[in-house]
Amino acid sequence: MKKRIPFYIATGLLTLMVLATIANAIFNPEFANRFSDIGYPTYLIIPLMITKAIGLLALWLSKNTRILEWTYSGFCFLFLLAFLAEVNASNPDYFSPVIALLLLFLSYRFKQQRDGKREIALESNS
Repeated sequence: MKKRIPFYIATGLLTLMVLATIANAIFNPEFANRFSDIGYPTYLIIPLMITKAIGLLALWLSKNTRILEWTYSGFCFLFLLAFLAEVNASNPDYFSPVIALLLLFLSYRFKQQRDGKREIALESNS
C-alpha cells in the first residue's frame, strides 16, 4: 500500500490540474482569447478538452499496459507542445506546462515503482 500512495498523490494532482484546464475552457470566455493569442485556432478547444477527459479516464481506469503507455506519451506530447506554445506567446506562462510535465513524470515513475519495473527506457533486443 505504501508504494501506491506517491502514485495516487502525483496522479491526483495531475488530474486536478487537467480538470481545472477543462473547467477553465468551459466556463471562462477569456480562455478562447488566450488560446488564439498563443496561435491555435479556437475550434480545437472542444476536441482537445474531450481528448484530455478521455486521457484522464484511461489513466485511472485502464489496466492495459499499452493503453497506459500511450496515455502517458499523449499527455507528454500535449504538455511539451503547450510549453513550446507558451515560449512563442506574447504573454508567456511557463509555469503550468512545466508543473504538468513534472507531475506526469512523477506519476509515471511512481507507477513503474508500484508495478515493480525499474527501467523507464525501452529494452533493446540485442
